[in-house]
Amino acid sequence: MPIYTYVCKDCNEKFDLLVGVTSKKTELKCKKCSSKNIEKTLGSFSVGNSGGRSNSSGSSCSTGTCPTCF
Repeated sequence: MPIYTYVCKDCNEKFDLLVGVTSKKTELKCKKCSSKNIEKTLGSFSVGNSGGRSNSSGSSCSTGTCPTCF
């Protein structure tokens, strides 16, 4: 199910909603003030690799001392 970022036009709260793709319609409203006056915005996202490595530099060097590490 996709996650969309919305902003409330009444209280300016920014929040994410998990929107289902089923026949049951999700009620879209602000989590803070319950207003239905909301607008979908561009949200940030992250793209990961499938290699399963988790070091923060993104390189294959495990020590961080290789000349290719930044």
